[in-house]
Amino acid sequence: MGDINLYPRRVVIDGRQRIASVGIYNKTANEGDYEITISNMVMSPTGQIFAVDSLPAGVTAEGLQAADGMLRWSPRRVTLLGNEAQTVRIMARPPADLPPGEYRSHFSVVSIPRDVEGGFSIDEAVNGEEGSETGIGVLIRPRFGISIPVIVRIGETTLDVSLSKIAMFGTEQGPMIGVTIERSGTRSAYGDLVVTMPGQSEPVAIARGIGVYPEVDSRPYVLALNPEFDPALLASGTRLKIEYLDDDVSPGSTLASQEFTVP
Repeated sequence: MGDINLYPRRVVIDGRQRIASVGIYNKTANEGDYEITISNMVMSPTGQIFAVDSLPAGVTAEGLQAADGMLRWSPRRVTLLGNEAQTVRIMARPPADLPPGEYRSHFSVVSIPRDVEGGFSIDEAVNGEEGSETGIGVLIRPRFGISIPVIVRIGETTLDVSLSKIAMFGTEQGPMIGVTIERSGTRSAYGDLVVTMPGQSEPVAIARGIGVYPEVDSRPYVLALNPEFDPALLASGTRLKIEYLDDDVSPGSTLASQEFTVP
């Protein structure tokens, strides 16, 4: 949503801390009203995120372990002046007998449109009241929203990651690098994809904050080259190294690494 920021980009609650905070910042100069909810969403095999009540064909919530039943948050609605921020507290209260694993729901902030003065209803238009001579008009006021995951980890969790199906291909925007992140275990993977080559101090390509949730075993991803990198250096036979670096449990550590030869 263009007029608001959330910080952090994800929330992880575990046995060490059951309370977290999310900051909501109104980036505009105008006052706005916002509704705060916790909802359930799932990741599709292509990496897209869908609400469980509007899943497309072929996507199910079968593998999702939802956290909404154990989460409490306050406030649930805020009014922010322009450039004003508000902190929302989230508390997890997991049942004592909850099996170990990762549970997830999504913290969502949705704008609430304010009533527009000077209009008239459909009933007024149908009954020939003022303004109806122009016909029935429809005023659409969209509700924009933004969501971040809230992850609750219970007990010990496991994760194993590998990289596969690495390929380079051309597009109208220039060369791209495709890779699939393979995941197994009881928790999600989250980190940065970094492509490097010998003799170059800057990455060939980088993508930050790439997650793979437990309901999927893999996620394909396409990286664009660094704008400052010269594609002419990618001659046939050049060796590239692709790493998936953790930004979760052990920030900076290597979750998976694979070498690739430019065809």
